[in-house]
Amino acid sequence: MASLLTPKVLPILMLLASNVFMTFAWYGHLKFKGAAISVVVLASWGIAFFEYWLAVPANRLGNQVYSAAELKTIQEVITLGVFAVFSVTYLKEALTWNHFFGFLLIACGAALIFRA
Repeated sequence: MASLLTPKVLPILMLLASNVFMTFAWYGHLKFKGAAISVVVLASWGIAFFEYWLAVPANRLGNQVYSAAELKTIQEVITLGVFAVFSVTYLKEALTWNHFFGFLLIACGAALIFRA
């Protein structure tokens, strides 16, 4: 358990949690197409508030062991994974081979960032 609290692991877990909030803030309203845009924006801001409370400290803590570019890369890869699960389970939208191939190319770019 203590190994999850290290500056190398905890920021990744916090970014994962923040991305769940972010994904709901940005895309959750798509199931409520009849809702007024003002309501949707305010609800999204409310959700994003919690995302920021996780993402900002995650980046500050993570910067002890990761560069800013590495943190951004970690965040982007997490975002794709969270979004893929969200899209299929919450929005009920299928992912195609094009999506998987595009995500794979992004993951390859991420691997390049971490290549020493």
